[in-house]
Amino acid sequence: MGAFETGIYRNFLAEIGKGQEEIQERIKAAVQTFFYGDKEERIYHEAGADMGYLEDTGNLDARTEGMSYGMMLCVQLDRKAEFDRIWKWAKTYMYMEEGENEGYFAWSCAPDGKKNSYGPAPDGEEFFAMALFFASHRWGDGEGIFDYSGEARKILRACLHKGENGRNGHPMWNRDNKLILFVPGSPFTDPSYHLPHFYELFALWADEADRPFWKQAAQESRKYLAKACHPVTGLNPEYGEFDGSPARRVMPWGEKHDRFYSDAYRTAANIGLDWLWFGQDEGQRSAPLRQMRFLGTDLEAARCVFEVDGTPVDQTVLHPVGLLATTAQGALTVEPGDKNDPESDYAAAVRWVDWFWNQPLRRGGRRYYDNCLYLFALLALSGNYRIW
Repeated sequence: MGAFETGIYRNFLAEIGKGQEEIQERIKAAVQTFFYGDKEERIYHEAGADMGYLEDTGNLDARTEGMSYGMMLCVQLDRKAEFDRIWKWAKTYMYMEEGENEGYFAWSCAPDGKKNSYGPAPDGEEFFAMALFFASHRWGDGEGIFDYSGEARKILRACLHKGENGRNGHPMWNRDNKLILFVPGSPFTDPSYHLPHFYELFALWADEADRPFWKQAAQESRKYLAKACHPVTGLNPEYGEFDGSPARRVMPWGEKHDRFYSDAYRTAANIGLDWLWFGQDEGQRSAPLRQMRFLGTDLEAARCVFEVDGTPVDQTVLHPVGLLATTAQGALTVEPGDKNDPESDYAAAVRWVDWFWNQPLRRGGRRYYDNCLYLFALLALSGNYRIW
């Protein structure tokens, strides 16, 4: 059973000997740096009297990925003021009220709010919806765009029903196989978008008619992840075909995304959080441990890019802190055991969590993605990434 049924959230950091006061101080310091640090540290920026955005510091834009991550962090940390600022910025500048993608959010905007693209990215929508439901339960619904639960249901309604009954556009989920798409209408997916622990909750709180779909989507995503993660290495590709194989196709922008690279790092973390919350296994649970064992006992050996079968690629990872944080979060799938036995599963998990604990936040231009994943891992491994 997971925390949804027991109400108990595992504190892995306490298991490795960290005191509760020390843990809370680490969280407090990281949050202060992330939201209000100096220009080489912060991600969050206030905009005007009542809005704010998170900047992708490597690309100098605001993305639905980061905005929705920021909202999730805020609701977990009980920061309603920042949550409302971020949400109002997203609704003001990112939300599309007309055209093919009406009802979705533009995935990238300039810091002044100008849309860089009129296309959406489904990982933003699913995080927006989940953060809004949690906000509703933690703080209560307000009016207008601050009717959090109403806004969440509206987002999910668009995600499933675009294109029906003469409506423009395409849904974000394949309604036949129940798998989330890379972008609306695409014939492939992104393993790191699969959040079965969110879909379990959508099955309770979304429009009643759609609840069976979300319940099925949770189980199908777990089955998909079991296929997408390599049976030996546990690694998964950035983009995948519906059968779980890497998407070898060349994308319209001229690149392939069939390797274990930036997007792919999130999958182990997602599997870890799903196991923590719901404790359901369709074969996906063992993947993070395989990944930890493949990446090994030398942290520096995990600094290159790999094919999913473990073949090294002569390329350095772009987000080393993100890789460390997500792999460590995957340790939530491993049951406690003998950490003094170097060959035990638990010892492998403890090693990665200990490495994570000793890793500071990233500084400089590429810190955005890494530090978002760092904060999620810090909350999850301390028992503070919770269902509200």
